[in-house]
Amino acid sequence: MTNINRRTALITGGANGIGLGIARAFAREGARIALIDLDNSALERAKVELSAVTEVFTATLDVRDRSAYAKVVDAAENQLGAVSVLVNNAGVAGGAPSDRLTYDLWDWGMGINLDGVINGVQTVLPRMLDRRDGGHIVNTASGAGLVAGPGNALYCTAKFAVVGMSESLEIELKPHGIGVSVLCPGPVATGIIERTRAGQPKVTRAMSSEQRSSAFEKFEASKKFLANGVPPDAVGTMVLEAIHENRLFIHTDRSMQGLIEERCKALIAAMPA
Repeated sequence: MTNINRRTALITGGANGIGLGIARAFAREGARIALIDLDNSALERAKVELSAVTEVFTATLDVRDRSAYAKVVDAAENQLGAVSVLVNNAGVAGGAPSDRLTYDLWDWGMGINLDGVINGVQTVLPRMLDRRDGGHIVNTASGAGLVAGPGNALYCTAKFAVVGMSESLEIELKPHGIGVSVLCPGPVATGIIERTRAGQPKVTRAMSSEQRSSAFEKFEASKKFLANGVPPDAVGTMVLEAIHENRLFIHTDRSMQGLIEERCKALIAAMPA
């Protein structure tokens, strides 16, 4: 399926950042939009904006809640029609260095960044298969789902899993006319760092003044790094083009090219003769 006109697209994390950029691109293409988010005020603003272009359904949902997820999809389909484009975009950017990780942080990060994607696929995909009318699934991973980095074990664990899931699903679902794309963005100009920090479980282990200063500097550097990134609306257009082309990988820039090449070379070099 490469044409989303008059199709229903469900987008998690759809009221801000990349999710909203995708919603805008899909709305311009004529899709009906089901926006899912935890940010009620952002949902209201997005609904006002997008309703001028297309039919819109909104719902507040924690993507970790499986039973609530099914009810939201039921309500969206009752209003807009069968969901045939699923965008598992809800995510968080936080975590901590490995020596400061806790079970609470692992459960929170994996619950949103990985379980949220699993829940979306497991809730919507069986419906797509039963209808035999094609469809497309977009999973938001990250450049950090392709190459690991320091202080990023929690985030990389979830995002590597999303990439692997997407690659496997793409092979399995092709005969059913269901495409799969995995979005692996580099820096994108969103407020995800600030939103993540507001909702992230606290790291209770005591820090020295030097550690606190270092953590603050990294936080500010991350915000600046993202602020200079690709605009979310441009990412939305890239996602739409990937659906049109039925393309698996979506990159927002070439910033990871060298690191990906190094990783692939290391993998091949480690193989026995």
